[in-house]
Amino acid sequence: MIRAQALLETKMLLRNGEQLLLTVVIPTLLLVLFSAVDIVDTGEGKAVDFLTPGILALAVLSTAFTGQAIATGFERRYGVLKRLAASPLPRWALMTAKTCSVLVTEILQVVLLTVIAFALGWSPHGNPLSVVLLLVLGTAAFSGLGLLMAGTLKAEATLAAANLVFLLLLVGGGVIVPLDKFPDAAQSVLGLLPISALSDGLRDVLQHGAGVPWADLGILAVWAVLGLGAAARFFRWE
Repeated sequence: MIRAQALLETKMLLRNGEQLLLTVVIPTLLLVLFSAVDIVDTGEGKAVDFLTPGILALAVLSTAFTGQAIATGFERRYGVLKRLAASPLPRWALMTAKTCSVLVTEILQVVLLTVIAFALGWSPHGNPLSVVLLLVLGTAAFSGLGLLMAGTLKAEATLAAANLVFLLLLVGGGVIVPLDKFPDAAQSVLGLLPISALSDGLRDVLQHGAGVPWADLGILAVWAVLGLGAAARFFRWE
């Protein structure tokens, strides 16, 4: 049942033009544009080496948070979740299927963005296991926050709030603009955001060849526990 529901969720996501715009088109365009045109000062080295980790983090944000929040919010509004909750598929299995769908989509995103980054001259470093750990914890953190939003707000409010958060984190989360470009007071706050922890952690590993970024992993773990715990506590199925 979980496999069948996960397959259905993935097909629905890939057939949705708005979701594809968020999950594929926007990250790809940002990577190509800012790598080819010197718009933002990304420091020493090639721009693509700085940008690719941030765009990978943005891909996780777009799928696990924005896309999942909007889709789940409207499913809740139209009674889809209520009907599924009354089916033989347990509620935990439905959430598991949604998580599997998110992971499949993220794998496709990472493969596509990696191929494009290599074509642009990307030279990654570091341990792939650290990258996987960061992506998994980032997915858990954003999934929890996305489900919390979808399960507590109205669908229209979720649509507006999720897109607004996406834009704000794109600008202020260290994805394209380095955090050291912001005032010191703002840096201390922005550095605690899950998108900042994910993009900085990926950048430390892939660009600088650092070891396990424990501080960033710790921030993501805290957000994952808080987000998933709050979603489990406050999510309303109808």
